[in-house]
Amino acid sequence: MDKDKIIALLNKDLQDEHGAIIQYLNHAYAMGEGEMACEIEALARDEMRHLDWLAETVAELGGTPSLERGTMRMSGESVADWMGNNVLLEKGAINQYQEHIKLIDDPKIKRLLERILSDEESHHGSFEHFVEKAQKKGMKDIRGSRQDKTTRTLNWGVEHEYTVILQYLLHSYMTPNKEAQEQLADQAINEMQHLGWLAEEIVGSGGNPKIEHTEVDQSTKTPDMLRADIKIEKKVADAYDQAAKETEDPDLKKLLHRIRDNEIYHIGVFNDLLKEEEK
Repeated sequence: MDKDKIIALLNKDLQDEHGAIIQYLNHAYAMGEGEMACEIEALARDEMRHLDWLAETVAELGGTPSLERGTMRMSGESVADWMGNNVLLEKGAINQYQEHIKLIDDPKIKRLLERILSDEESHHGSFEHFVEKAQKKGMKDIRGSRQDKTTRTLNWGVEHEYTVILQYLLHSYMTPNKEAQEQLADQAINEMQHLGWLAEEIVGSGGNPKIEHTEVDQSTKTPDMLRADIKIEKKVADAYDQAAKETEDPDLKKLLHRIRDNEIYHIGVFNDLLKEEEK
């Protein structure tokens, strides 16, 4: 199989990992605190690792990792319904990976897909167990319908964090600068933490987190990537600072200040990288 066809297959797998991550995070946040929610977040982290491995492989082959979301099954009114959808999603992933393993003749890539397939088979069993557990406990969606200014601000934050996660990861895969690769990936992980904090705050205050993103910068030159990253960080740091000034909730103010300070740190990291690139 030629390289372009392999890249296309891997990007299809990558897209479906992306979809699974968002599906599982939506379910975990909607369940609130608890053992099952934590376990589902752990499975989402497995899918994040898969996405990372696949994206790195696509980049090594000379392709561009896809940012699209693949298959998602977001219907259902109860937690048991959601877990049933997760079983079906994992079954689809298992079938697809088995097919791609047969089609791809590169031994290193086959080995990677076999590694991921093993995880998906384990996830399938976990979600089958979660269906039974959710049915026995009668678990329900705890998200509310609150849509005030605070909730809108927090959802704006979720949208931003999701956008920069994708942006920094893409830049990390595409830049040839090894230090930039490492720093961009590290800051993307920090943004993942922010998304989780904000989503949990929304659910805890009676709202519903909307995990959607805006346009992602897809620059191909490292200095352009870093300038775009600095620009978006400056904008969002100011926005978090303003939101903190406007809220009277001391805990929320503390959270917004913490995220703002993290974003300011990112600006410093990216500025240092840009100075080195421009020498």
